[in-house]
Amino acid sequence: MTTAGELLLSKADDDRPAILFADRSWTFRQLLSEARRRAALFARRMDPTRPPHIGVLLDNIPEYVFWLGAAAISRSVVVGINSTYRGDQLAQLVRHTDCQMIVTSAESGRLLSGLDLGSASDQIVDIDSDDYLGELSEGEAVAESPTPVDDDLFLLIFTSGSTGAPKAVRCTQGRFGRTGVHVATVTSLSSHDVVYSPLPFFHSSSLFTGWASSLAAGVPIAFRPRFSASHTLDDVRRFNATMMTYTGKVLNYILAVPEKEDDATTSLRLAIGNEASARDIVEFAQRFGCDVRDSYGATEGIIIIRRDPTMPTGALGRAADSVKVINPDTGDECPPAEVDANGRVTNLLQAVGEIVETEPSSGFEGYYRNEEATTARFRDGWYWSGDLAYRDGDGWFYFAGRSNEWLRVDGENFAAAPVESIIGRLPDVRSVAVYAVPDDPVGDRVMVAIELRAGSTLSPSAFDAFLAAQTDLGPKWVPQFVRLVPELPKLASMKIDKQRLRQEAWRATGVWWRPVRKSPLVPLEEAERERLEGLLR
Repeated sequence: MTTAGELLLSKADDDRPAILFADRSWTFRQLLSEARRRAALFARRMDPTRPPHIGVLLDNIPEYVFWLGAAAISRSVVVGINSTYRGDQLAQLVRHTDCQMIVTSAESGRLLSGLDLGSASDQIVDIDSDDYLGELSEGEAVAESPTPVDDDLFLLIFTSGSTGAPKAVRCTQGRFGRTGVHVATVTSLSSHDVVYSPLPFFHSSSLFTGWASSLAAGVPIAFRPRFSASHTLDDVRRFNATMMTYTGKVLNYILAVPEKEDDATTSLRLAIGNEASARDIVEFAQRFGCDVRDSYGATEGIIIIRRDPTMPTGALGRAADSVKVINPDTGDECPPAEVDANGRVTNLLQAVGEIVETEPSSGFEGYYRNEEATTARFRDGWYWSGDLAYRDGDGWFYFAGRSNEWLRVDGENFAAAPVESIIGRLPDVRSVAVYAVPDDPVGDRVMVAIELRAGSTLSPSAFDAFLAAQTDLGPKWVPQFVRLVPELPKLASMKIDKQRLRQEAWRATGVWWRPVRKSPLVPLEEAERERLEGLLR
């Protein structure tokens, strides 16, 4: 089997560049040497009676990759600590994953101040300290670890938390190695390529699509400390990057950066990721003269739905025959969507179900110390994704949102994603999120948060006129609350943070609403906001 450790150890004499960062580079030989020094440091500090888990709380800097390498060759585990968490929520992530030691910086380490980190509280390593440099100078004097094997745990990666409390996804050495080989193969990585990963290394995109493929192909990976839409293409030019990884709204935010004359002639040949909108995919490919390969996927793995140039507008793509849309209540496959002359799905309640792999064979390896959540994913021998979709008569999948993104309005159930797709047609809309807010006395009302393109404006009457012209917009789908935002809140994965939007609801300023169903949108006044407050409690 190909493991993460084997991929790195096989490059002990490889002097090709492995890391490109700012104005520096490291070869694979140097990367392995740095990894060995850190493996030696951990070996001197670790308690052999406890899980060999190393929490890493760092920006995207070479030090992060050095510690990934250290874990790979020493059969240890890197716990990618999400730097967007705060307080006890952050502490719980550390305690839950049994971190023995936390590697951090002077800046990031401030997030840990005063927190109950369990036994890791006494093992916080500050990479900016003189003590750390002194320990590293002791070199690689440690007994070689046994060769990593396929099922050695290598990474604990927290899900984005977009559908509830984040969970730590287990990733073994074998899964990481196989994924790297697969991505390097399907993207045809060669000696002329450079991979650029703009997202944090605690995110699966930069780990699996980025570093794993770089390591497998023996090509460099380039990155910057934190994602910056305005600097991404500057980095592409600086590093001559040919492949870029992404997820969520990354392409959308890069497209918002003013164009340059040479945008279409950069070295970029491929952007690969998931969850970009159909419009962003087309615009990005045209503007930067590259291919965009977008597919449905998740940190847990297993299910992949790939786009196809021949698919209908709005479709998600096609998957293996074993991937089906299942009614979670009955276990039966949902019928195909039926579409009327206006393009509206007339049997949405029956057609929408959960995306399920009925013949799971590889990928997801469970959640760490969360058997209940793992069991919920695997039921009756099937893998349940937690995501909603429907299929048309030709087998194309259409995304319908997360399993917690159902809305119930006047007794009618529907998913958020089809409504978002319709509102996204408005030319000045850059990004949109549809979600449920409470009705009085029961049920939901539809609320939408809209981020406009720079320099664009939108009035309540113009938005109402647009909605009236959308023949496939169901009458229950019409937003009752509208919120214009300068920028939609996002998780570290660049997915929209709908939990935060639901919590804020209409408490924010600049909200329009319909005082009576079917009435025109008008500004929500403070007195009405106070009257509605009781619903949010």
